[in-house]
Amino acid sequence: MRTRFLGCTFLVLALSVSALAQRSGGGKPSLGPPASTGSTSLPPIAPPTGGSAVFVTGKVVLDDGTELTEPAVIQTICQGRRHSETYSDSHGSFSFQFGDPRQGAAASISDASSSNMAVRSSTQSMPDLRDCQLQAELAGFSSQTVELNNRTGLMNSVDVGRVPLHRLAHVDGTSISVTSALAPAAAKKAFEKGLEQEKKNKLEDAQKSFEKAVQIYPRYATAWYQLGCLQLHTVLINQAQSEAQNQAAQAAKHSFEQSVAADAKYVNPYDGLAQLAMVARDWHNVIDITAKLVSLNPVNFPNAYYDSAVANYNLKNFDDAEKSALQGIRMDERHRIPKLQYLLALILLQKQNYQAASEHMQLFLSLAKQPEDLDLGKKGLAEIEKSSASAQPPAVNLNK
Repeated sequence: MRTRFLGCTFLVLALSVSALAQRSGGGKPSLGPPASTGSTSLPPIAPPTGGSAVFVTGKVVLDDGTELTEPAVIQTICQGRRHSETYSDSHGSFSFQFGDPRQGAAASISDASSSNMAVRSSTQSMPDLRDCQLQAELAGFSSQTVELNNRTGLMNSVDVGRVPLHRLAHVDGTSISVTSALAPAAAKKAFEKGLEQEKKNKLEDAQKSFEKAVQIYPRYATAWYQLGCLQLHTVLINQAQSEAQNQAAQAAKHSFEQSVAADAKYVNPYDGLAQLAMVARDWHNVIDITAKLVSLNPVNFPNAYYDSAVANYNLKNFDDAEKSALQGIRMDERHRIPKLQYLLALILLQKQNYQAASEHMQLFLSLAKQPEDLDLGKKGLAEIEKSSASAQPPAVNLNK
């Protein structure tokens, strides 16, 4: 799945639930700004050809010695193309099978400590690791890139060792919760069990485990957040308004709020609250929540700028909407949210800046991958051209 960028991301890869990426209250796209981010991750790409699969293992660590309380995304970068492979476990360890075209992001989540890992024959050739690097991703931190090119291992196994994360300067909010690191052993055990159950798509069991974790330790911010993600999942898969959806929304809101109360600088639950407000079309609340989120972490949540821009657009605050969309585009260096360009084009259309609106709609078309997005962009461009033509004064023939 965002994926929504580091927002309920564990569910995104573990379950491959497209609804989490849509973040809308239902309905098909129209020329109006969508109520969802439309956030997308780069499409999976096959690693460079050559040989059989290889197991890559390692461990994510924080260079300041802080305990890792949140799974980190493990990415490979081959010839400039990024692919999210798996998540680290609660201790930072990870493993995945590199070079197996049958393995998708959802299937790649594994436990590096597992003893039943398949052993490949050392006579098989290694995949081509040229021009490939590995890094971890976690909000509030930058990752040291590990070169895979010169690494070799026995029996088609590569251990990249430690992958250090460095805290970003001038970023107060991160995906590491200080209070969660203080959780007692029994609460951590229940939390880790919930993560494993989530990987196996045992969502009801996972919810019970997270509920047990927060019952043992009410200040367990990361457990409250994961519980909220499960409840949010229920909200997003129920496109039609229903009592069950309303109950799930209230439960998710409570969990995210408890997470914030437990650790105000743990940023992930703010993103969850923003998703809920977007689904409810509570535009004023969207603006308030996203403002808090980007004040804590202005770097890692370009979707928050998108949400703010959508909310301001719907409130006809076009100057603020334009400002948020432009900030989002600057932060979205990897173009995970192409609809930022689409939204900015609509804002500029409202401000009758037709040339700039056309330029950003064309940028959206160049980034869009899905057929429905391409169709949306073409309709948007036609609307801009129509509005521009009608706004032009009639030509005057001076030869008469």
